[in-house]
Amino acid sequence: MLMERATTVRKEWSAVCDSVIHEKPKFIKRTRDKMWFSNLETMAEILEAYRFTAMRYVEEDNSITLSLNEIDLVENGRDEEEARMNLGKAILEYSLDYYNEYEIYSHSLNRKRHIPYIFKALIMDNPELIGEEIQCQDGKN
Repeated sequence: MLMERATTVRKEWSAVCDSVIHEKPKFIKRTRDKMWFSNLETMAEILEAYRFTAMRYVEEDNSITLSLNEIDLVENGRDEEEARMNLGKAILEYSLDYYNEYEIYSHSLNRKRHIPYIFKALIMDNPELIGEEIQCQDGKN
């Protein structure tokens, strides 16, 4: 693999950052540790394949409940737009919690698969955009 040594990266930090931002990601090796260094646009492109999907339920009071498929989050709103916004906020809040407790969450068997969705939400950093991106399917009440 095309690994750059951490000592070289450290010595040429500014040039490496410029290269990552304007050219391409870098693979870095420090002893036995291997890392990948990229800009957020590249990460966003990689995470584009991951979609937030939800089941949509119409409640007896005609409010809408959305149940996220990828992460166990459920939100309700007067209409679908409000439910999407509420779910977008919940996704971002959970993502911030996950990131702040990454060492615990990322090693938990039932949460490990959340990682790409967490980083997607953190990069988007906008509950409204996250809510708009959710693909909904009708669920059965």
